[in-house]
Amino acid sequence: MNVVKRWKSKTPKFFRKLRNVGLALCAAGATVLAAPVAIPVAIVTVAGYVSVAGSVMVAVSQAVVDGNKGEQ
Repeated sequence: MNVVKRWKSKTPKFFRKLRNVGLALCAAGATVLAAPVAIPVAIVTVAGYVSVAGSVMVAVSQAVVDGNKGEQ
């Protein structure tokens, strides 16, 4: 199965929920990083890590296919 076919295949329900959590983490991290007020360095660092973790969750969750259903 190539990457494009895998990306377009159906994603299992658990990984769809995990993808949505990852999107929320990305949004929260980006909001903190883009805030126009002075924020302590530790919080900005954590927000960067949260954004990266969320984006990895989204990528991995989207790449998972539903067993034999993805090959048809």
